[in-house]
Amino acid sequence: MTGPRRSSNVESPPESFLPTLPDDRAEPSTKPSTVTSSPTSISPFPSQPRDTTPLSLPPSALAGKTLDLTLLTTVHALSVLLTGVWPPPSRRTRLTNLISSATLPALFTFSCSTIMHAYFYAPFRLPHAYVSWISRFARLDPRLLRALREARFGNWRYGRDDGLGGLLGDMAQDLGLPRTWGDPAKTVPVPCQLVHQGMGKGCEVNAGVRFARAWVEAAKMYLPLRLGVVVLRWLLRLRRQRLYGRGTAPGARTAAAPLSRLLIPALADAARSSAFLAAFVSLFYYGVCLARTRLGPRIFSPKTVTPQMWDSGLCIHAGCLLCGLSFLVLPTEGNGTSSRRADIVFFVLPRALGVWFPRRYERKYLWREGAVFAVGAAAVVTAAMERPEMVGGVLGRVLKGVFAE
Repeated sequence: MTGPRRSSNVESPPESFLPTLPDDRAEPSTKPSTVTSSPTSISPFPSQPRDTTPLSLPPSALAGKTLDLTLLTTVHALSVLLTGVWPPPSRRTRLTNLISSATLPALFTFSCSTIMHAYFYAPFRLPHAYVSWISRFARLDPRLLRALREARFGNWRYGRDDGLGGLLGDMAQDLGLPRTWGDPAKTVPVPCQLVHQGMGKGCEVNAGVRFARAWVEAAKMYLPLRLGVVVLRWLLRLRRQRLYGRGTAPGARTAAAPLSRLLIPALADAARSSAFLAAFVSLFYYGVCLARTRLGPRIFSPKTVTPQMWDSGLCIHAGCLLCGLSFLVLPTEGNGTSSRRADIVFFVLPRALGVWFPRRYERKYLWREGAVFAVGAAAVVTAAMERPEMVGGVLGRVLKGVFAE
């Protein structure tokens, strides 16, 4: 007797618009694979062969701990190279100006999409601390996260009882909603009110509540940091003024400004940074709702793009793309690689590139990473000594201070 046949009216999960991620760091499972196994132990792309050779080697035979530093150096080196060959503002055409203005938003959107895609479907490709940090702001129920992963891997399907109906059914019951709302065999698609997890019935209300809660959470992190830096600088300036007298110290200002005058810009900066993270979270959730229920079914016929396809990954892709609009919240002061927006891109881009490379590999390949790091470091250091304005981000400011005469 042959096994059960898959229903013809159930579509397989769509392929990601992102290139496939090779799964070479997942821990090999000792249990036999089943349909209802946890997605965290299942390869996001099961059809691809898995190379578990590095996992069978002792830690002393593996390399890759310096990969983050290598990627950071490589990104800065590429930035120096492109800045050197790109025409200056006085010689740019309308096309080159358009490319220059769109480069940072495009890189930020690509980086955030890659990181968030890995968070949902391949969390082992991100550092554990980074996953915990995203979970802290996302406030995502683990049962909903698992349902999304199961839908991605074809284990959770609309119109069929695959034994996972209680996954979101229990969640709906805990939220005071009908249990059948979480059963894919009875409700197609799952209502957005369940995705909101009790934070408002409407999608716009949910986005607003998410924004407010994420802003408060981010303010707890940014406010002490900004205020501490301002107070420390004010105390150092006041001490220098008392030691050397007003204006007598090299580079000293006429007088230390009142602390209250310095706190106002610090508070505004902290509020704006918190709004950036809050907008990132709220836009992601709103993008998911727009894709799966609000806008997506109106643009595409349910026969062409089914609810199964939306919840198998397309809604997550939409949220990944829409959250890139939070980049517009950042201030635009500064030029080129010295702006706040460039600092954020230099921060997220190396972490996004880390998703595409193995974190652990055999030590015999370490020379490749060493060669890339040497070339990148040489380019960055040379630029910092000859043309320091070409090196952006925090690294650029640090190197400027080191090589300052």
